[in-house]
Amino acid sequence: MNAENKRAGGRAARRAAREASTGNEAVRAGIPGGRYQPLSDADMQAIHRAALRILERTGLGDSTEELNALMLPKGAVLNEFGRLCFPAALVEDVLTQTASEFMVYARGERAGRDDMHVTGKSVYFVNSGTAVTTYEAETQSYRPSTLRDIYNFTRLVDRLDNIHMLGDTVLATDVPDDFQHDMNMLYAILAGSQKPACLSFRDRSHIPHAIRMFDLASGGEGAFLERPSVIFGGCPVVSPLRFGKENLEILIDTAKLGLCADLAIPPQAGATAPATLAGTLAQSVAETLACVVIVNLINPGTPISFAAWPFITDLRTGSFTGGSGEQALISAAAIQMGQFYSLPTSVGCGMTDAKLPDAQYGLEKALTIALAAHAGGNRLCEVGGMMGSLMGCSFESMVIDDEAVGMILRTLRGIEVTDETLAVDVIHDCTIDPGHFLGNAHTLGYMNTEFVYPDLMNRDRTDTWEGDGRPDLMRRAKAKSDRLLDSHFPNYFGAADAQVLAEFPILLDIAAMEMQA
Repeated sequence: MNAENKRAGGRAARRAAREASTGNEAVRAGIPGGRYQPLSDADMQAIHRAALRILERTGLGDSTEELNALMLPKGAVLNEFGRLCFPAALVEDVLTQTASEFMVYARGERAGRDDMHVTGKSVYFVNSGTAVTTYEAETQSYRPSTLRDIYNFTRLVDRLDNIHMLGDTVLATDVPDDFQHDMNMLYAILAGSQKPACLSFRDRSHIPHAIRMFDLASGGEGAFLERPSVIFGGCPVVSPLRFGKENLEILIDTAKLGLCADLAIPPQAGATAPATLAGTLAQSVAETLACVVIVNLINPGTPISFAAWPFITDLRTGSFTGGSGEQALISAAAIQMGQFYSLPTSVGCGMTDAKLPDAQYGLEKALTIALAAHAGGNRLCEVGGMMGSLMGCSFESMVIDDEAVGMILRTLRGIEVTDETLAVDVIHDCTIDPGHFLGNAHTLGYMNTEFVYPDLMNRDRTDTWEGDGRPDLMRRAKAKSDRLLDSHFPNYFGAADAQVLAEFPILLDIAAMEMQA
């Protein structure tokens, strides 16, 4: 075979291989991070000692009679200010019996394939945030989020490979009743995808109703508790060092059921925590450890995420800033502290302050997500689509973020060095003849597993791009999100949907949405 024929065959093979690729064969959920460690061992020990001192001396205010009745017989004490304190020896003892991992299961056809094993430094990306507004690309403006948006964001994520877990991305501002809101939020998410989920509820009384709906979505009575597909979020601590009653009650009830709690403990440096990053870390660790202790004193070994989410304040304005270098740094440090305690971790990242997907957006997202991933955070939340310091979300930015975190996953995977990948013989053979590596069996064999191929990020020549009408990233992202949203209207309740509609005050009409599309 002459060189020309070899090259022609190589081009055809390369073209066929690329067309068969999804662009994501090189990455997967749960790739381990952990290479980035901003804190030294001495730093972590100092933060740990400071947190123990805070819990023992200052404690937490606004404790309820219910919580006191659960904690005081187990060794907690009330100090002279009436604050619930946890002696250092008690905290240290509890930390010896905490769960270091947990499973969140996918449902239906995704079961097994998309289950999340939260352990070690495995990294998963999560869309969440309960943003109160949704960005409209046509008008470049924000409008109040609706129940329909919850379903739309969920079914969009259902088709995105690199966002591994669902969350209540936006708030249904058009459903003011608390019970109706929670049940409709839950219905929209469970109907829209079978991926694992992390959800928050407004009142503890809603949990039994939610479990009933989980069962209907999971195959029948008792199915959810056998294979939990949802973990429970919330903010049981209001910084500095006070309990928030409603979320505390949910934490207590889920602990009694043995269900995993994923907190969000968000003190803001300089506002509700010290201005120093070290001081904010110490307070955040103390507040998070208090919740870890509470859960494990109620039900030892119940899984709980170490979800210290320290935030940064722009002290010129007093506003939260989610995209700063300090935010990237302190989030990675919070992850490292969770690993210090051998606890599963979650953190907020990708919380850009940009109001639309622009250069600021790209810089802040890349910085905060990459550092958190390389710190080895298990669940990186608020990633997909969030903009405007968590106040808004965008369908277009959701698909952009999915592609971006695929690239970040590739950096986590690193470089595999083996005799096969070093390719010494391949280098020799291709150098001698034909003088390049295109079309070589080794190249074709690694083409889809060594590289991530973006769909939205433009790698064309400039003249090709100009000939295509000079499309920018936002235009390409809108075309992709529109295409997915115009064609994918799942209802994963299946035959159980009639029972759900009979038992719950469901306001979302999925069939009507599909007919209108």
